[in-house]
Amino acid sequence: MRYTLVTSQNGISRDSKVAPRSKKATKMKRMYTIIVALLSLLFLGYIVISSDLKPVRIGRKTIDSIAFSFNLQKPIYAVIIDAGSTGSRVLAFSFHESILDANLILDAELYHQITPGLSSFADEPHKAAESLTVLLDKAKSVIPRSEWSRTPLSMKATAGLRLLPGHKANDILKECSKLFETSGFLVSKNSVAIMDGTDEGIFSWFTVNFLQDRLRTHGSDAVAALDLGGGSTQVTFAPDNANIKNQEKYIYAINVFNHNMSVYTHSYLGMGLMAARKEIITHGMNSKSNKDKNAIEIRSECINPIVSTEWHYGGLNYIVKGPENGTYKIFKTQNFAGAEENRPVVRFSECLKIVKNYVSTITNRPLGLSKHEIYAFSYYFDRATEAGLIDPFTGGVIKVDKFIKAAVDSCDYPNIDQPFACLDLTFIYVLLTDGFGLEPTTKLYLYRKINGHELSWAMGAAFNILQNEL
Repeated sequence: MRYTLVTSQNGISRDSKVAPRSKKATKMKRMYTIIVALLSLLFLGYIVISSDLKPVRIGRKTIDSIAFSFNLQKPIYAVIIDAGSTGSRVLAFSFHESILDANLILDAELYHQITPGLSSFADEPHKAAESLTVLLDKAKSVIPRSEWSRTPLSMKATAGLRLLPGHKANDILKECSKLFETSGFLVSKNSVAIMDGTDEGIFSWFTVNFLQDRLRTHGSDAVAALDLGGGSTQVTFAPDNANIKNQEKYIYAINVFNHNMSVYTHSYLGMGLMAARKEIITHGMNSKSNKDKNAIEIRSECINPIVSTEWHYGGLNYIVKGPENGTYKIFKTQNFAGAEENRPVVRFSECLKIVKNYVSTITNRPLGLSKHEIYAFSYYFDRATEAGLIDPFTGGVIKVDKFIKAAVDSCDYPNIDQPFACLDLTFIYVLLTDGFGLEPTTKLYLYRKINGHELSWAMGAAFNILQNEL
């Protein structure tokens, strides 16, 4: 399958749904704004010289910023709702067009998240839609009412709904469509849909590279993007010629800012953190119903023996416990007396076998991934911060083997507040090494934001939609 994102100068896009504006009118407007901007620059230069100030560097961004400050470009808005498996998020973006080349420039964004995800309302689709009203209200709070009817609104559901039975997912989408039609925003028949994993991967990759201005060099400077969601995980990067032929099934031709590029992207359904957790804890275990709590009770080798925790996923309730015949281990305490402590632990070797068995179902490794700088976000970032591997505010760079070291430490400590830490960290390490072929020494760039903006596929989706509307 060949996948082409048709673009013009504004970024990545797909099929146009709205007639484009007059090229003559657009050209005249651009000429006018450039003239005004140049006059403004001359005035600025006069101020600099007359005030005996140090010379300033006048570049593309400076010209565009001056034009924007003189209200020569109007804000352009887009609202994206990311309906994930564990929660729904709204991102309301504000852009403007550069006066030099009409490229979209990102000015601001609103981000707000709610839980649980839409899939939790599998049997009550009207409640799924109701849960989104708070997100729409948040978007309306930052977008002028006069712009609502011109602001495209789109919701893309990811792996959470992809994993539901078809009729249940469709019922949720229908209810959300009804809500959107009364929202006041600009909607179309395609505004509410389940997102294809290919789009999710490419849009995430676009966001990471766009925020670092790495898309103007024909992909030679582009970084790889690893997005670990709840139900699936995406791997996307621009491969070199040596690796294209061997994985043509996952290579897509795209055009970004007038550059033709080949991009590898693969969405691994079921390899999201929550989907994998569910499969791992239920591996080879006999479950029983707990009538008092209307839940399924499960015992797992990857859970500490003294832990008992409630967990909700895919519309089901679980009570997850460690094995009945748990293992205890003698540890030296950290006090001056040098006493010993008999502590309950996870049998790490047994848990590791189960995790490796599950990850071994991956049959197509992303060849050439390790040749790139790798940016990992979403649950990669979350679990790294919880384990103290990186700063939760600034992020950081670590090697892959940090995850397995943190996993071993977590497995040796009965953490009631983070009962799944041992399992999650072990899965992430095995996914990266056994699943994706990375070395333990491979560096990972772990960030939630770049230049103050969230790392997610939503920004790429916003570019795609606005290209169709402009």
